[in-house]
Amino acid sequence: MKTNILIISICLGMLFASQSKAQSVFESPFTEARLVKFFPNPATTFIQFDFSDKVDLSEMNFKIFSFIGKKVFESNQLTSRTIVNLNDFFRGVYIFQLTDRNGKMIESSKFQVQK
Repeated sequence: MKTNILIISICLGMLFASQSKAQSVFESPFTEARLVKFFPNPATTFIQFDFSDKVDLSEMNFKIFSFIGKKVFESNQLTSRTIVNLNDFFRGVYIFQLTDRNGKMIESSKFQVQK
């Protein structure tokens, strides 16, 4: 069972990686700036998210999901600089989502945790 999950995770990771490379080839030089910057990536003990001033954080919800879709973090009380402690995170790829109060996706990306 664990082997199957590992194989599926690797396949999905390769799929996402190939999609992001394909998208970057066709991106316009006038692409809108990202609203969320995060570092370090890969992360070990913490990851810092810096939100643009263009985002009204009082109206936003921030979630982090494991690569298999389990929600591991959620906050609707964000500051312009939010630091997430990764002590309870396992090694792997995680996806974050910034959504408005109506559930509309504002921004999403992935990061890696190394232990």
